[in-house]
Amino acid sequence: MEKKKVVVAFSGGLDTSFTVMYLAKEKGYEVYAACANTGGFSAEQLKTNEENAYKLGAKQYVTLDVTKEYYDKSLKYMVYGNVLRNGTYPISVSSERIFQGMAIARYANEIKADAIAHGSTGAGNDQIRFDMTFLVMAPGVEIITLTRDQNLTREFEVNYLNEHGFPADFKKLKYSYNVGLWGTSICGGEILDSKQGLPESAYLKQVTKTGSEVLAIEFKNGEICGVNGVHYDDKIAAIQKVEEIGAAYGIGRDMHVGDTIIGIKGRVGFEAAAPMLIIGAHKFLEKYTLSKWQQYWKDQVANWYGMFLHESQYLEPVMRDIEAMLESSQRNVNGTVTLELRPLSFSTIGVDSKDDLVKTKFGEYGETSKGWTADEAKGFIKCTSTPLRVYYTNHKDESKDI
Repeated sequence: MEKKKVVVAFSGGLDTSFTVMYLAKEKGYEVYAACANTGGFSAEQLKTNEENAYKLGAKQYVTLDVTKEYYDKSLKYMVYGNVLRNGTYPISVSSERIFQGMAIARYANEIKADAIAHGSTGAGNDQIRFDMTFLVMAPGVEIITLTRDQNLTREFEVNYLNEHGFPADFKKLKYSYNVGLWGTSICGGEILDSKQGLPESAYLKQVTKTGSEVLAIEFKNGEICGVNGVHYDDKIAAIQKVEEIGAAYGIGRDMHVGDTIIGIKGRVGFEAAAPMLIIGAHKFLEKYTLSKWQQYWKDQVANWYGMFLHESQYLEPVMRDIEAMLESSQRNVNGTVTLELRPLSFSTIGVDSKDDLVKTKFGEYGETSKGWTADEAKGFIKCTSTPLRVYYTNHKDESKDI
C-alpha cells in the first residue's frame, strides 16, 4: 500500500521537529520537510535544518526561497503605504507567514501531497494564517496540526524526540524570537507582564555605536534604490544594508500591543531598524512630493491594507485593488532623504528631489506670494469663511459659548 504524502512546514524548531518524526514513525507518512524562507534564515541555519530533517525521518527536505516574492508582493506595498500596525509595528511576522504558507501550499500541490502539517498552537494568529492559506490554495488537502489538536506540552515533545534517538536540545528559553527580513519579534519574559518593558539583554542586536551619523536613503517611484550614495538593483540587499547601519544604534526597538485575529489582546516586543528607517524616510519624502489628497486617501487604504495583511486576508481580491492604488501613488515619489542616526533614535533632516512641491514659483511659505495678490488672498479668505459666517449669524446664541 502506497504511503500518504505529507508536507511539513519545517522551521527546525521543537514543534515542527516533533511533527516530522511523529508523522513518519507513528502514522507512517512519507514526510516532505519544507522550509519556506522569507529572509530570516542564514545559510548555516538552512544547512542544519536539512541535516536534522533527515535525522528526524523525512524522505525529502527542501528550502523554498520566497524572499524576493515576499518583497515584490508585500514589503514593497507596505513601504508605499507606510504601514505600521497601530502606528507602531511594521507587520513583520504577520506578512511572512502568509508567504510561507503560500509557498508550502504550492509545493504540496506540486508533489500531490495528501496532507500539510504545521506546528502552530491553538492560542495564536499563525494557525489562522496557515490554515486559511492552505484551505484556499490547496483545497482538499488535509491539514494536520499535532501541537494544537492534541494540546501537546513542550515536555512531551522533547521527551518523545529524546526517546526516539533525536537529542532534542530545545531549552525552554526566557524569550522566543522570530527573525525575519522585516524585523525580529520578541515574546516571553517581561512582555507577559503589562507593567514591564524589555531589558537591553533581551534584544538580539546590541547598541555598538555612540555619537551620530547621517544616513542617506534614495527612492525611485517609492522603492528604495540607494543607500549612502551606493545604488542597489537588489532591494533585499538595500534593506539589509539599512538594517546593518541602523541596528548598530539600536534603532527600531518598540513594544506593540494589539488585537489578535481570534479576539484577545497580544503584546510583542520587536527590533526593526530597516523598516522604521525606510518607512520614516519614505513618509518624509511623500510630504514633499504628493498632493494633499494623494496623502490623505493613500493613508486610508494603506491602513486597511495593513489590517487585512495582519488578519490573514492577503488573498482577498480587494488587496490587489489597494496595491494598484498604492503603486500609482508612487509615480512622483523620487529623491534622496537624509536622516540623522543616534543611539535608540533618529530624526529626518532633508530631501533632495526633482519632484519637490515645496520648491515652487508660486511663492515661499511664510515669506512671499507670487501666484496671487493680497486682494485675492483676502477674497479667498472671505469666501472660505462664508459657511461659518452664515451659521453663526443664524445661531448667535451658540457663538457666545465658544
